[in-house]
Amino acid sequence: MRFKDKVAIVTGAGQGIGEGCAKALAAEGAKVVVAELNEEQGQRVAKEIGDALFVKVDVADPASAQALADTVVTELGRVDHLVNNAAIFHGMRREGIVTVDYDYLDRFLKVNLLGALHVTRAVLPHLKEGAAIVNQSSTAAYQPTGFYGLAKAGINHLTVSLAAELGGRGIRVNAIAPGPTDTEATRSIVPEEHRGAMVQNLALKRLGTPADQAGAVLFLLSDDASWLTGQIVAVDGGQVVRL
Repeated sequence: MRFKDKVAIVTGAGQGIGEGCAKALAAEGAKVVVAELNEEQGQRVAKEIGDALFVKVDVADPASAQALADTVVTELGRVDHLVNNAAIFHGMRREGIVTVDYDYLDRFLKVNLLGALHVTRAVLPHLKEGAAIVNQSSTAAYQPTGFYGLAKAGINHLTVSLAAELGGRGIRVNAIAPGPTDTEATRSIVPEEHRGAMVQNLALKRLGTPADQAGAVLFLLSDDASWLTGQIVAVDGGQVVRL
């Protein structure tokens, strides 16, 4: 019960890793805010948790992010933890960075990169010393993976920049960088015949799970990581090695 009496916002909590994080936080005592654009999925997760608040949000829109923060503080009185998980990934276009449509690229970067900043700025006035933020990056940030990797490399820089700016206020900011994780979104992007080859390139010969990612997120949010900030933790089965 590391998060008893704490309020935790998880963006993009309607499925996949975000859903896993929301349910894991609730299991350890947190009052969870399921912040999700897909109303049907968000309400489903909140109902399955049983004592969670669903708030519809478009993280690409600063006004929507501000409305999320205002609603949480009005309903729950505080914000202690934030997981910036929301991203366009399920059904993502597989196009080159020099050929992808500009309108799509603009929307993609607003969600996958700026969305984390929008929500962080919206909740920041309500965060007190001891609060913690975890952003979701990806091992794609370390590979030539086009506009997806571009956004995730930006998340890495955002993470270390926020950690430096907010450390003096006692607020920690870290990120996880998931490797290949078995979610519906991954299955929509990676054909089944290619997943075996992905696994063979990992030191640990299996795909990750949302529970693997949630375990790392909860550690980074918890007091167990009280002197850890500005770090990007690769939860990837040994896919990427950085010396």
